[in-house]
Amino acid sequence: MAERSGAGEGAVDVDEVTRAVLTASRVLVAVSARSLAAVEDRVTLPQFRMLMVLSSRGATKLVDLAELLGVAPSTAMRMVDRLIAAGLADRRVNPDNRRETLLQLTGEGSRTVADVTTRRRQEIAAIVERLTPERRADLVTALTAFSEASGEPPAPAAGEASGPHPLGWAQ
Repeated sequence: MAERSGAGEGAVDVDEVTRAVLTASRVLVAVSARSLAAVEDRVTLPQFRMLMVLSSRGATKLVDLAELLGVAPSTAMRMVDRLIAAGLADRRVNPDNRRETLLQLTGEGSRTVADVTTRRRQEIAAIVERLTPERRADLVTALTAFSEASGEPPAPAAGEASGPHPLGWAQ
């Protein structure tokens, strides 16, 4: 028997909601892939995730970066080396602890994140514009509840700097 999301008439079962979210996630993955197309010769999706983390968190230790991305430190180090070679990230000594190295975006890395995020935002906005105002309000309510249930912080408004986020998905 399907689990109900609430009692009473009009309640939607969990499977129906899950299918709707999966369908929407395919749309969002496609938008994300297209937004990366302009930089795919320089950066892979996992490397872009790393750029997003560095963008949202600022200078970060390798071990913390690896943990946030759910990869081994050796994997994170290889990714960082590729980003440094591409001129998108660099290393510096932690001024508070000279034994530690911090990883951070370069100006080019920051521009890359901003460009991809802008393309993503524009494509999502074009989809949202095709919705009626009532559907837009419903979508905001539903997605806000979904994000809150997952513990995801809200994305910044257009033109705002992003806040800390462990995976960088807020952009």
